[in-house]
Order: sequence, then structure tokens, then C-alpha cells
Amino acid sequence: MHMLSDAELSRAIAAQAGQALLNLRSAFGELDPEDKNRANELRKSGDRTAHELIAEFLTEYRPLDALLSEEGADDDRRLSADRVWIVDPLDGTWEYGQGRADFAVHVALWVSATSTLAACTVDLPAQGMSRSMLDEVGAPAALPSNRPIRIVASRTRPPATLPVAVELLAKKLATAGISEHGVEIVDVGSVGAKVNEMLCGRAEAYVHDTGFYEWDVAAPYGVAAHYGYLASHVDGSPVTFNHLPPYVTDLTVAHPLVAPLLRECLAEAAQQ
Repeated sequence: MHMLSDAELSRAIAAQAGQALLNLRSAFGELDPEDKNRANELRKSGDRTAHELIAEFLTEYRPLDALLSEEGADDDRRLSADRVWIVDPLDGTWEYGQGRADFAVHVALWVSATSTLAACTVDLPAQGMSRSMLDEVGAPAALPSNRPIRIVASRTRPPATLPVAVELLAKKLATAGISEHGVEIVDVGSVGAKVNEMLCGRAEAYVHDTGFYEWDVAAPYGVAAHYGYLASHVDGSPVTFNHLPPYVTDLTVAHPLVAPLLRECLAEAAQQ
């Protein structure tokens, strides 16, 4: 692995962490839905196992780089580092403990000199799928012609203004001749899994406005952009990384034909 590029290393590490999570969940056996303590034990073990694996690999193969991980102690020396790996060892921890498939491993590299994300990988182990900046991609798929436009949102913290924004967006899409099938909201777990719904052609946008952390966002943000989707803050400004605190206030990721109108509708809904 010493010979791997950053992008190849990112993909390899994410895949190994993902497999470790599957192995751990399998070893726990079938969980009783009522046994919350056992499920939480699995979640904590998953977080710890994946973090330790990723940290060990990066220490060995990129010893001069800094690491920002959800499960690791933050070190503000990363703020002056040239290269910072931003990782979420287990994004969608709750879903992982429920035996669901919509959890992910996020591994991304932030390059300070150019203020860019590189080497981003979203591994979806339970779905047998990995999304990476190494993937050969074309333009985003055409918008659906036989179903509503779908916006993915958090199951537990959807934007309060999203129902109003959806109504506005349905009207604007119809007026613009883009879609006459309306707009619907669907919920998915991990941020990486949400973005993957778009990459699989099952959704066209993702909106979150109640804040989360850089490790939630970095890898999915980079992968979405690589696939030609527009990722930004709700107001259209770019998201940057390696801040203190490592907090991201809001995010939209959307199909290029939907993104401008979606932002307009979110702004209008916020005024109502």
C-alpha cells in the first residue's frame, strides 16, 4: 500500500473499514429490536473498530499528514497542516445498530494549499458499493420522466421549511418545463448514503440545514462534485474544511437542473 496514490489509499482504507464493520455486526449475531443496550454496544464497537483501523493505516502510510476523525481526539495543530484526512469511520451509526444498509465509511483528504478536497471515498459496505474520485463518470443522469423529483432529508432532523420549499419547487419545475410530476421527500440515514441515492438515480437532491460536522460532509461532498452534482451551502456558497470547530452549518447537493430552483425555493420558504 506504500505505492498507492492518495485516492487509491482512501478507497482501500474505506473498504477495509467497511468490511470490518460488516464482520463485527455479523459476529454480534441477530439483535433483538428491544435490546437497546446490545445495539448501543454494537454501535460503540463499530465506531471504535473502524476509527482504530483507519488511524493505524494513515499513521503507517501517511505519517506526516494530520487526521480529523469523529472518533479521535481533535488536535488544533491540524489547522496549520498542509494535508488533513477528514474521516467518519461510521456515518449512520444509528442505522448500523438497527441492522440497516444505509450507513457508510467516509475518507477524504483536504489539501490546505489549494483549499480543495482530494481522494474522497464513500464506502457503503452493506450495499456492496464504493463511490470514489477514482470512478469514471459522465454527466449526471437525466431527470426522471415517470416519477416525482425526490429530495433526500434527515429522518430525525429534516429542514423545518422543507415542506413549503417542496411545494414551491414543484410549481417552479412545472413552469420551467422540467418536471410535471411534483416533488417528494424521502429519508435515508448516512450523508454518504443520501448522496448515493442521487448517484444511483433514485433521488435528485439532498438538503440539510440544522448543522453537522466536517466528517459527515467532506467525503460525500467531494464524491458528489466528482459525479457532476452541485454541492454547496444552502445559499450557494462553497463549503470549506479544516476549521475550528469543525462545523458545517448547512448543505445542499443537487442535480444541476434542480439546484438553482431548489436554492430559490429554500430562500423563499425561509422568508415565509
